[in-house]
Amino acid sequence: MRAWTDAEDYAEGMERIGSRVMDSVMDAREGYDPSAFSERDAAAALASERLSPDGFAALLSPAAAPLLEEMAARARRETLAHFGNSVSLFTPIYVSNRCDGGCVYCGFRSGNGVGRAALSPAEAEAEMRIIASTGLAEALILTGESRTGSGVGYIGECVAAAARLFKSVGVEVYPMNSAEYASLRARGADYVTVFQETYDPERYAEVHLSGQKRVFSYRFDAQERALMGGMRGVAFGALMGLGDLRRDAFACGMHARAIQRKYPSAEISLSVPRLRPVAGSEAYGERVSERELLQTALAYRIFLPYAGITLSTRESARFRDGAAGLFATRMSAGVSVGVGERSSDSPGGGQFDIADGRSVEEIRRALEERGLQPVFSDYVRT
Repeated sequence: MRAWTDAEDYAEGMERIGSRVMDSVMDAREGYDPSAFSERDAAAALASERLSPDGFAALLSPAAAPLLEEMAARARRETLAHFGNSVSLFTPIYVSNRCDGGCVYCGFRSGNGVGRAALSPAEAEAEMRIIASTGLAEALILTGESRTGSGVGYIGECVAAAARLFKSVGVEVYPMNSAEYASLRARGADYVTVFQETYDPERYAEVHLSGQKRVFSYRFDAQERALMGGMRGVAFGALMGLGDLRRDAFACGMHARAIQRKYPSAEISLSVPRLRPVAGSEAYGERVSERELLQTALAYRIFLPYAGITLSTRESARFRDGAAGLFATRMSAGVSVGVGERSSDSPGGGQFDIADGRSVEEIRRALEERGLQPVFSDYVRT
């Protein structure tokens, strides 16, 4: 049994799908040595018509750092060719921060002193109506990692409320079985976001001390189970700075590519979140520079030209404005990371500190000033 396979730790009811995607991705990660590439290797990769996995590895390596301007020019061409000058806007909606997980870097973790809250479906809808009044037509529903604090049925009710107000609804919750994802799809969910956090199994075990999130392989297969459940799209991400940046980014890109090839009709996207300071987890603040983040995102764009790339308010307004049209095709706007902050007098505590607190209108204007087209929805639900 491979070191990264922990099926023996599956809780009762966790679905096993027999996929080989994890084996292929983890084998590729094990064989990746960022120091093995030269600047000549990176330049050759950049000059290739279609980036191979080896070329992707070269562009993520330290040797590619002097080529950022050339990478940016190639990324801009790819973004324009496949997405035009549009940038989609959405907002996350935190409906519950109850959590059973022991993720040492997260403000929601069990035992942290953050104020706890869970909106009723009616309260969640009130929050959503405030968001919808800004013109946003896409929402992402988030919860903590707790099946008891926010069960599948409860999440389904929140999804149904969102589907009445928004044209596209995503969920970023704990991993589920394919039948559970199918139940959310039936209530109006369109896509699923799951961050593996780190693709290093040993590091993963060090920072996930309790809860079902400790099961690395069950989390790894979440996107595939979501597609088996009928979701039209899935999103991937590694939390930059939690593990080795380059090897995590390489594994994340390979993971997205493997699922794209296995499910060619699925919409694939990546996120590029960095660790952010959070109360109770001060030791896990920013560890990755903006320059390193930029190199990673540019490599993603060139390697996976058809994939969307999301940039959150973890990053500054200056960085996000520069990324729009360069590699980012989707940005959050008017963000609150607390539970019920828009509609409640006693909201639950937030997950991390926001760096870009601009309103939807401010971000819309900033995009238009750069000659870009803010898109509030590009999807028609049938």
